[in-house]
Amino acid sequence: MDRQSPRKMREVIRRGEYKGPTPGIAGGYAQANLVILPRSLAYDFLLFCQRNPKPCPILEVTDTGSFEAARTAPHSDLRTDVPKYRVYQKGELTEEVFDIKNYWTDELVSFLLGCSFTFEQALIEAGISMRHIDEGRNVPMYKTNIQCESAGVFSGPMVVSMRPIKKEQVVRAIQITSRYPSVHGAPIHIDDPKGLGIEKIDCPDFGESVTVKEGEVPVFWACGVTPQLAAAASRSPFMITHSPGHMFITDVKDNTLSIL
Repeated sequence: MDRQSPRKMREVIRRGEYKGPTPGIAGGYAQANLVILPRSLAYDFLLFCQRNPKPCPILEVTDTGSFEAARTAPHSDLRTDVPKYRVYQKGELTEEVFDIKNYWTDELVSFLLGCSFTFEQALIEAGISMRHIDEGRNVPMYKTNIQCESAGVFSGPMVVSMRPIKKEQVVRAIQITSRYPSVHGAPIHIDDPKGLGIEKIDCPDFGESVTVKEGEVPVFWACGVTPQLAAAASRSPFMITHSPGHMFITDVKDNTLSIL
């Protein structure tokens, strides 16, 4: 499955033949978080992203009513090409679905945000294992005590993803991921999770727990699930997102997003 080209993988997802998380899928190509909003909320969210670039780095914004990610994935269909979606109404998660055609209107604007799955291949190639991939799990994600800068109706805490890294490899992991600012960049926190307000590392708010072995420390990166908490905090009338860990796969090669 992970050897599929991005376009073929999107077609598999579109047909409903793959509905799981996407870590390690279509290796070498960037994955993206998805946020879909009515045009009336789009400017506020654009400003929210601009003020919070670590959790919300923008890769593409569609024209109003367009469901094609024309710049990052030509011929795609954002209504069907994500394995699982979440629908929020008045800030509440109301449904998880496998396509959103029934919700689509010509007033919707889609945002594609960078995802940390994108730099995982570079980490793996440097000999830094990704535990969630090794264990066949979704990456663990946590709410933090870091408040995003508000913009219009949007506010709320930052979400982070976590990967256990050997102590002697942490500096290298920082060096590698710092080259990818458009997909969250360098980690925001290393080691003690309580510094982020996380009490139980084995109880993530999203995704699944993974093993942290002796000689490893948890390393935390800003995460594109952050807008889902912003939807809840702001009681946003309507928002569609990807389900955590179930990303949109683009045609953009990972290495083109590296600044070095």
